[in-house]
Amino acid sequence: MSTGAQRRPRRVAMLSVHTSPLDRPGTGDAGGLNVYVVETARRLARRGTEVEIFTRATDGSQAETVRLAPGVLVQHVAAGPFEGLDKEDLPGQLCAFAAGVMRTGAARPERWYDLVHSHYWLSGQVGWLAADRWSVPLVHTMHTMARVKNAQLAQGAEPEPRGREIGEAQVVQAAASLVANTDQEARQLVELYDADPGKVHVVNPGVDLSVFSPGDRVAAREDVGLPADAVVLLFVGRIQALKAPDVVLEAAARMIQRDQALAGRLVVAVLGGRSGRGSRGPEALQQLADELGIGSVLRLVPSVTRSELAQWYRAADAVTVPSYSESFGLVAVEALACGSPVVAARVGGLPVAVGSAGVLVPGHDPEQWAQALTELLADDDPDRRAERVRRATEHAARFSWEHTVDDLEKVYAGVLGDHAVQAIDGAPALVDIPAAVVP
Repeated sequence: MSTGAQRRPRRVAMLSVHTSPLDRPGTGDAGGLNVYVVETARRLARRGTEVEIFTRATDGSQAETVRLAPGVLVQHVAAGPFEGLDKEDLPGQLCAFAAGVMRTGAARPERWYDLVHSHYWLSGQVGWLAADRWSVPLVHTMHTMARVKNAQLAQGAEPEPRGREIGEAQVVQAAASLVANTDQEARQLVELYDADPGKVHVVNPGVDLSVFSPGDRVAAREDVGLPADAVVLLFVGRIQALKAPDVVLEAAARMIQRDQALAGRLVVAVLGGRSGRGSRGPEALQQLADELGIGSVLRLVPSVTRSELAQWYRAADAVTVPSYSESFGLVAVEALACGSPVVAARVGGLPVAVGSAGVLVPGHDPEQWAQALTELLADDDPDRRAERVRRATEHAARFSWEHTVDDLEKVYAGVLGDHAVQAIDGAPALVDIPAAVVP
């Protein structure tokens, strides 16, 4: 990064085309990306950087502009029909979305935005155009990458299309800076997408430690309607092949086969909803559970609020994260922040998210998962349990959203400094203008 003029941006245009920050995680395409956008935008605003988040309108009753928090606006952009479009359909609506973003920008004073931060490749395509039009830097966060997902496909899952790979590669080359969730993701950007290593910066996502913290397990179980003596395996996330909730059910069936006493106590709670075209949804999980002979064990729960989610984490004997691919793994960190044991697949960013505070399973073989879960549940020594809670909470505390925004601000300052140095004929790339009232 340049050592030229560096500063905090006054206004950032943040793009999240395919999923709204107002959507509850665990529904549709809403997940960790939504949490990331909301948490970073709020904290940037508290530090003096106004944020406008552009997302696609999906409901005719939505207000065009919604104030998410002081200093944070959500702009709903009309692009295609409000309903009936899957994420896979959205490349055909990027022109319409970009036009809406440009119209909003045209209504602002000159040099209103200092930079564009796009999330996911669809947003990157629009961000590339917006940053060029407004003569500001583009910062991009991938969150997931087609070439990584295609190398780790779940059985029967469809590969990401070639068009997405091409679009991602274009955004990588266009961005002034690329934000990676982990060191591994940074290497993947360089090795798989030929990213300039000097443009790639690692910024770990965070966890809201004011929401996710240890609590009383008995009280938590009462709150969520679980028996005090239940053995609870928890899965949190969108129900799709990539997230592999079926692995947890297959493992649970094996555990019951070995210990019939578990049949009356085991609960596999799945929090989340259908996601993506062709996904089989909750009903398919219930069908699988019935076929495995554990239909009564499965408890399907629609997406819940963040405070309710924290209670589910506290109620769990083990939080499972069996995904085939994760750029980081917010569920794992949130669970650890609540002091809950985590068993996760050793893939993507999960080794970073879990560290030595949880159990990492090397694959997706239900037999391996059954063994790992059985060993964890069998260890009921109070001292070792207390030590697990201590390690879990200490590890999660490393990932606060304040730390995330500290690092994001460094990335922003660097690209703004570089942009100022590159200004044509020495003219400043950024000028101070009076604050205006934004509707």
